[in-house]
Amino acid sequence: MIHGIDTGFLVAAEVAEHADHAAARLRFQQFRAAGDRFALAPQVLAEFVHVVTDPKRFSQPLAMEAALERAEIWWESPEVDQIGADAFSMSTFFVWMRQHRLGRKRILDTLLASTFREAAVTSILTTNSRDFTVLGGFVCVTP
Repeated sequence: MIHGIDTGFLVAAEVAEHADHAAARLRFQQFRAAGDRFALAPQVLAEFVHVVTDPKRFSQPLAMEAALERAEIWWESPEVDQIGADAFSMSTFFVWMRQHRLGRKRILDTLLASTFREAAVTSILTTNSRDFTVLGGFVCVTP
C-alpha cells in the first residue's frame, strides 16, 4: 500500500517536542516493516521546512540547513514515491473547491488531496483528517 504524507504528520514524526512525535514515528515504523510505500509532493516538503524552522511554533526549531537536509532525506528515500500536481490534479482541485464550497484556508490541503487522488493514493497520513474526509474516498491515518 502507498500512504500519502501530509505536512502535519511529517512534522510530528520529525520534531521531538511535537505532542504526536512518538506515535507518528511508530506509525512510520509499522508501515515500513509491512513493506508499504509513501508518497510525497513538493509542497509538503516546502511547508515542512517552513514549519520546523519557525521559532513561534517550537522552542527548538531546526536551523534552515538541518530542515533542508531532513526534507531531502525524505524526498530521496527509496520507499518514497515523488508525486506532483499536473493538469488532471488541477482539474480535480477546481471541481472539489467548488463542489464542497471550500474557502481559502482549504486551498493547499485540497490541492494536495487532488494530487494524491490523481496518483492513486487513497491512504493519507495526517494529523488533521478533517482536511481530507470531506472530499471522500480517502482513508486518513492519524498518529
